[in-house]
Amino acid sequence: MKFLYITATLFFLFLVSSLTSAQHIPSYKLQEAFPHLSFDNPVDLQHAGDGTNKLFVVSQRGLISVFENNPLTKSTQTFLDIRDKVIAGGELGLLGLAFHPDYQHNGYFYVNYTAANPLRSIISQFSVKKKDPDAADKESEIILFQVKQPFPNHNGGQLAFGPDGYLYIALGDGGSAGDPRNNGQNRTSFLGKILRIDVNRTSGDTLYGIPPDNPFAGNSKGFKEEIYSYGLRNPWRFSFDFVTGWLWAGDVGQNLWEEIDLIKKGENYGWRVMEGNHCYQPPPCDTTGLTLPVWEYGHDPLGGCSITGGYVYRGKKIPELTGTYLYGDYCSGRIWALRYDGEHPAVNTLLLQEDINISSFGIDKENELFVCALNGKIYTLSTIEPSPTPTAVPSQTVTPISTLSPAPAPTPDPIKMGKIFGYVVNNKGNPIKSAKIKLKGKETKIKKNALSDRSGFFEFTEIEDDSYTLIAEKTGYKKSRQVVTIKNGEEKEITVKMKKIGISFQS
Repeated sequence: MKFLYITATLFFLFLVSSLTSAQHIPSYKLQEAFPHLSFDNPVDLQHAGDGTNKLFVVSQRGLISVFENNPLTKSTQTFLDIRDKVIAGGELGLLGLAFHPDYQHNGYFYVNYTAANPLRSIISQFSVKKKDPDAADKESEIILFQVKQPFPNHNGGQLAFGPDGYLYIALGDGGSAGDPRNNGQNRTSFLGKILRIDVNRTSGDTLYGIPPDNPFAGNSKGFKEEIYSYGLRNPWRFSFDFVTGWLWAGDVGQNLWEEIDLIKKGENYGWRVMEGNHCYQPPPCDTTGLTLPVWEYGHDPLGGCSITGGYVYRGKKIPELTGTYLYGDYCSGRIWALRYDGEHPAVNTLLLQEDINISSFGIDKENELFVCALNGKIYTLSTIEPSPTPTAVPSQTVTPISTLSPAPAPTPDPIKMGKIFGYVVNNKGNPIKSAKIKLKGKETKIKKNALSDRSGFFEFTEIEDDSYTLIAEKTGYKKSRQVVTIKNGEEKEITVKMKKIGISFQS
């Protein structure tokens, strides 16, 4: 009987193995799209929609490069250089690019960047040079509007034209942590919103028009007429699926949850009442009138810490992904495919994980996907072809196995290290450069020092779980002290406020 049991078991395993091979599930990898090219902090990739096969990569410091979409390309040309206008570092910089739907004829394109004194986001129109399609006319800038930023983080940055021909603009909640000014819910503020404007006409003193069906067009309550939707924390990358017309957005969470939203006109996506599907403010919280996300994931070993929104795949190279929303996480390097039809529950599938910081996604004129990483490289997504498996032939006789070798001991997971980062600002929210930040662990006794850069940004990486004291110092300012606790290798963003000596102010 024992021999018959072993024989039947082995035959069953053979059948399962055959079925598994027949129903192969593809696996995926990233490969360098342009092995000979490297960029300085690429944060956006676009094509002009003008019928050419060129790509444009946005570098955070204020450069836009143009080049032929060919893996053999060895050089780029500077399309626009506005480094003298841009304040960059941390979450500041040249953050977004969009080409006018009629760019082929009018040569207009639009950028979203941060500038200093005062700290602000600027939405501008530029024109390409008439005699050089690979160079913009820097002097052609027309500033459509500017929005003051109270803190250096959460600037949003995405620009895109919708199927309706209007320009959509993402702005974060203004920064710090926890939206201290409640900008996300304040409809008299541009911050924490997705805006929609008509760049093809002017209205009164503005250099653009308000689409007549904007949800607050013509209101008498002081609400910004440019608002399309609100209640967002830091929408880092949105995109249109031109098949369905849906607008997908990845909204970066606070400490626990990252979310994906389907953006619809006039809807409130909940921040700072909600973070994902959960109460951010002490529960119970009132969710009346709030639109919850299509999907969320946690700050945990299976998720990450900062979503990077992507695109619904409409290319031809990977047909099994058609119609799925491809997105990633900046911290963990994971890329997922989310399938959602608006009726059935969303299904999320992990495609891959790479040791890179995913800053953005982009598509070319054929709708093939590209991935931007802060290591300076641009990647494409491709399938991994399985190695040929020889056909198994069951033997005539099965010899029973008397003993089985013990399974190898599992390799312990590496200790996950944490990160503390953020900005040093004064009472007005303006960045403080060259502040010295001292970090000391309570139990680990770790000691580290950092200097804030010109945007006020600083960071401490590769730190163990512990309770840390941070002390910020700078001549002319009072010392600032904070305690930050890191658990399970998490990443925490903080704002360090410093008060100038001899000056009083209200918080």
